[in-house]
Amino acid sequence: MFFVDTLEFEGLGNRSYLAGGPGAAVVVDPPRDVDQVIAAAARRGVRIALVAETHVHNDYVTGGPELARVTGARYLVPTGANVSFDRTPVADGDTVTVDEGLVLRAIATPGHTPHHTSYALVEDGRGVAAFTGGSLLTGTVGRPDLVEPRLTEQLARAQHTSARRLADELDDEVRVLPTHGFGSFCSSAQAQGDASTIGKERETNDAFTLDVDTFVARLLAGLDDVPAYYAHMGPANAEGPAPVDLTPPRRADAEEIASRLAAGEWVVDLRGRMAFAEGHVAGSFNFEGDGKLATYLAWLIPWGKPVTLLADSPERIADAQRELARVGIDRPAAAATGDPADWIRAGEQLASFRRARFADLADVRERGGDVVVLDVRRDSERAGGHIDGSVHIPVHELHGRVGEVPDGVVWVHCAGGMRAAIAASLLDAAGREVVAVDDGFDAATEAGLVLTRPDGTG
Repeated sequence: MFFVDTLEFEGLGNRSYLAGGPGAAVVVDPPRDVDQVIAAAARRGVRIALVAETHVHNDYVTGGPELARVTGARYLVPTGANVSFDRTPVADGDTVTVDEGLVLRAIATPGHTPHHTSYALVEDGRGVAAFTGGSLLTGTVGRPDLVEPRLTEQLARAQHTSARRLADELDDEVRVLPTHGFGSFCSSAQAQGDASTIGKERETNDAFTLDVDTFVARLLAGLDDVPAYYAHMGPANAEGPAPVDLTPPRRADAEEIASRLAAGEWVVDLRGRMAFAEGHVAGSFNFEGDGKLATYLAWLIPWGKPVTLLADSPERIADAQRELARVGIDRPAAAATGDPADWIRAGEQLASFRRARFADLADVRERGGDVVVLDVRRDSERAGGHIDGSVHIPVHELHGRVGEVPDGVVWVHCAGGMRAAIAASLLDAAGREVVAVDDGFDAATEAGLVLTRPDGTG
């Protein structure tokens, strides 16, 4: 009997897979930190015989070269991928034995990238699972605009063809096991559900229910912002990433933290937004360790800028280190843990700012308070309705646009509170008086705040 184990990376919205038989296995689209993949194989008691990439990834740094090196596995990479390391190129229709009676078959599925390849897991001649990478996702497909703008429409059309090819070649019961689509910005739309099959996708996915022209028009109209760090992931993966160093960073004292801030480096506090608002090192930024840390920190930070991490425990630092390494932020310059009072020099005070709900904002406005309402959601979110009179700067643009925020007390909000906390910390570090709205956006209407759309309608 075959098995498939899923390794989930919620912060990035991706999955990797370990699949095999009694003695040997393949790893599909491995993460940068390969130790956990090796541990998963050890728990199964199997040898990693193959490592397979569906494509050169744009959203995270692969662990493929390192995993293949340390395990001696064959490293399968689509033949059309332009890479500069040793691998076994795989073309459409190629088959590779995983274990006795278990074969991996390559299926060319261009669309997410021109060279994208899916893999069907075939047991005793019958397809049982499909590793679809960034091609056919759960309820959607991978976005086609991450390679080259001039290829976007062509790749969108290829996505339609590729999805249908998978359905033509695989039975309805075959499990669909994508890499992207669980919160990843590589997904062209919000993925629906946690598990799927070819048959389910055939019934509900736009790639099957719409003709190609309608599908392409809808796909292109729904594309959202691309995280800035994506520009660095493809080149890193094509070159062949170096092994990652997850040893603890050097410990920073209060003097060093102050010096790094004075030098313009980033000091990032990983604590929850409530704790940060109550007391933090002035000038530090709040990216919650429990939130989408890697996505938003890598998106906002000037690439290559040294980062010092602050947290309440060494475990939190270690988790953050691991997550950041997956997007190419390999080594924190330093770190500090424990009580925030120990992170500031003698005679200094911790900074703080207020937190509030939308009901509090409505009360202030009703009393005639002169406040600035800053919406840091993405354009696509704001298009669904925004607070009348609010200023809009998406959180990923705010660091370079703080000077555009009007004078006054800034009440900053997003859709749930996490991005508002990031934005509030950026504004606070810039010396602005800020109130972080820690609330779901639905509560804005419930509080009586007037919502409008970009076209002026209510």
